[in-house]
Amino acid sequence: MSGLLFVVSAASGTGKTSLVKALLERVTNLHVSVSHTTRGQRTGELDGVHYHFTTKENFLAQVQENGFIEYAEVFGNYYGTSQKTVKEQLAQGHDVLLEIDWQGAQQVRKLFPESKQIFILPPSQYDLRQRLSNRGTDSVEVIEHRLSCAIEDMQQYVNFDYVIINDDFNKALHDLESVIHANRLRIRQQAARHEALIQDLLRP
Repeated sequence: MSGLLFVVSAASGTGKTSLVKALLERVTNLHVSVSHTTRGQRTGELDGVHYHFTTKENFLAQVQENGFIEYAEVFGNYYGTSQKTVKEQLAQGHDVLLEIDWQGAQQVRKLFPESKQIFILPPSQYDLRQRLSNRGTDSVEVIEHRLSCAIEDMQQYVNFDYVIINDDFNKALHDLESVIHANRLRIRQQAARHEALIQDLLRP
């Protein structure tokens, strides 16, 4: 049985990464694909855990070899998802989650039209600005630029299958978990997962 592919996207500062991290602690057989990036490694980040850190030259070489399902340039840095890794995990029956931006989600949609795509929205622009400011790593100019880009990014929500508002973290986490479980209960998944049971039930 092939696994399910989930895509979670959001504007910067919406809380996507925290939600995904909490989700992985609660849902079994859900594998997050670690992206490759050319951006610098931040304090506390581990290579191969948070990202696969690489050079721009190596990244672009993999692009030429069609090594990525999706890739994008964001704020001057490249991000991409390994095609080989994702396909191997799906073939083994593992559900895979991609935490990527809307541009990457658009590319995934073309290659995997059956993927389930989820967009996270903040409760307000004010709340989003506060979250961006509370990081304490960027200047006012950078924050305003990121907010402007976030507003443009949020317009893409209409292209996704599900929208979750991250106002209350626990509720948003529950909603995200519900999307995963609901798709696992779809007839194709259940028929494959419980084939022997169903055949036994329907035996004359």
